[in-house]
Amino acid sequence: MTGLPGTVPHRRTGRRVETAVPLDLSGGGRATAEAVRFLRECQGLGLGVSWRATGTPSYDPRVLRHLPPPAELPGDPDLLASWRAGHAHGALYHRRGPDFVTVVDRRERGTAVRLTLDHPALHATFLRLLEPTAVAALDAVEREALGLLTAERLVLAGGGWAVTLPPRIRQWPVPCTAI
Repeated sequence: MTGLPGTVPHRRTGRRVETAVPLDLSGGGRATAEAVRFLRECQGLGLGVSWRATGTPSYDPRVLRHLPPPAELPGDPDLLASWRAGHAHGALYHRRGPDFVTVVDRRERGTAVRLTLDHPALHATFLRLLEPTAVAALDAVEREALGLLTAERLVLAGGGWAVTLPPRIRQWPVPCTAI
């Protein structure tokens, strides 16, 4: 058992994962949500990932800066260089408590934001969106929570699908004080 979602074809060798196909980052639907979930779970498990991107993002791609950068990103070499330079393990992650989630966001250089999601609708929607979910499947309260979570850059929503961005870090590098 790899602990990784089975929707992205991949090969795992020790602490490294290589995707078999380019991952769609266009934001056009389920494929992007599944790709983000896959990369998020790899990040949470502390796995190195070798992958290529396809599609031009219809959203601000800097929201993905916490995820491992691709080997190839079509169209914008400056964006890829920026992603590589700005990527750091633990730049965005969440921890769970009873009836709350704490998110630490250090994606932007020189800033550190800690958010506690303890409102029942925000908490429940954040957890539900750990699995890519069709926006049409959300009720009115969950859609309102989705709007708030998207505004805080904790959820990627596009093409009728949404997925939570911060991984739950299960494997920290040694020494973890280097983060």
